[in-house]
Amino acid sequence: MKRVLFLGASGLIGPYLTPGLVDHYDLRLADVKPHPDGIDINHVDVREYGQVLEAARGCEAIMNFTVVRNDPVDSYHVNTIGAWNVMRAAVELGIRKIVHSGPQAVRSHYDTDFAVEDAPPAPGIGHYGISKWLSAEICRIYSQKHDMQTIYFVFNGLAAAPDAPVSQPTETPPFVVVWEDLQQACRRALEVASVPDNFQLFNLLSYTGPGKYNTNKAHRLLGFTPSRDWDTLFRRQDTSIR
Repeated sequence: MKRVLFLGASGLIGPYLTPGLVDHYDLRLADVKPHPDGIDINHVDVREYGQVLEAARGCEAIMNFTVVRNDPVDSYHVNTIGAWNVMRAAVELGIRKIVHSGPQAVRSHYDTDFAVEDAPPAPGIGHYGISKWLSAEICRIYSQKHDMQTIYFVFNGLAAAPDAPVSQPTETPPFVVVWEDLQQACRRALEVASVPDNFQLFNLLSYTGPGKYNTNKAHRLLGFTPSRDWDTLFRRQDTSIR
């Protein structure tokens, strides 16, 4: 089984992502805080290059799902410097597959459009958006310079899948991915041989809704398809006029 360093294993994403990967990969779980389920993990601070380097030894891939959103200083050190440390360690150790994540950077500008796929990112002026946009640029430059394959997923939110039709009339959540689909996307990313230009940023969402945003590129290059038609749970069940 491919050995994968999973940074951010105890965070807001990791505990929900691990169940869909643990049977497929030899995961080396790592974080700066204990796992919420009491699982043993490696203590790794992504801000410290030496710790990232040692944790990645013997691995064939690195998944970086670390993130800080609210602190203007730590968001830079974790989101930006952390990504730099990951890419530097991968180069030093000869690791050629990286999976990274960040927030979408198009919604505030393109919510009135349709079929938005590879729009120019507009991260805004907030420290979170800028620090993550810089991480994507670092991943892109390192991947192209050192012949590495980096898949970078962007989304607006993560949530459990609804288990019943949503009763109130509402639009499907924009740019939100459910755990099962994120798990599948990461497996696809870890297995794909290569992507164009060694780096690709992929929309990741489970609800296509009215067609504003789509996962066409993820389907085309990774073979990703949402695990079911989640939009059906948001459609009106009674269409009669009263």
